[in-house]
Amino acid sequence: MPRQVLVVEDDEDIAELVKLHLSELSCTVKLIHDGTAGLAEVESKLYDLVILDLMLPGVDGLELCRRIRANGRYTPILMLTAKLTELDRVLGLELGADDYLTKPFSVLELIARVKAIFRRVDNLGRPQASGQKSIECGHLKDDIEKRAVSIDGKPVELTAKEFDLLLHFAQHPGLVFTRSQLLDQVWGYNHSGYEHTVNSHINRLRAKIEANPNQPEFIQTVWGVGYKFTETPIKK
Repeated sequence: MPRQVLVVEDDEDIAELVKLHLSELSCTVKLIHDGTAGLAEVESKLYDLVILDLMLPGVDGLELCRRIRANGRYTPILMLTAKLTELDRVLGLELGADDYLTKPFSVLELIARVKAIFRRVDNLGRPQASGQKSIECGHLKDDIEKRAVSIDGKPVELTAKEFDLLLHFAQHPGLVFTRSQLLDQVWGYNHSGYEHTVNSHINRLRAKIEANPNQPEFIQTVWGVGYKFTETPIKK
């Protein structure tokens, strides 16, 4: 079945370009050019992917992202932004965007990001090969089926990519990953210059799950190499 993709982008040339190339991935693409109409569309139909411009007339991309996440149905979101500040990117990710692209972007990179999101969603739909439903390490619990994380029984709100990153670490305790490997294995792509994305996600993840982010118990830095998840059980 073709994947259903909604593109909410007020620049009609960019929207048509995105539609053209996603159609080559056997996607059925609907274009909407303002946020208010985009909100009505996502509330009336479930899409396999929503691609959002940050700056939209009517309801802006950040608010639209927040509203999509609040409806209780998980829909992957790829955010497009002409803004270059890290704050704008962080806001989008914290509100639930799965990934972002900064304009101008290459078509090859757009396709790589979309394919990576589809692969991740497909993998989520497959049963775990080990039959493992959750991972516990001391006072941290990662419920794989529900995509929920808790510390001492208290829920921790993670973005989709933060959850994927934590799960990847927790499933490979003690194994050291370089930033490049994490981009390949968690994001599904690897582009020169994007390793800072790994750093920013790890910093935000540590702020949410570590008692002291400056002395992390779970996600540890291996200087000169990358990061690893502790292989020593954390005492409660």
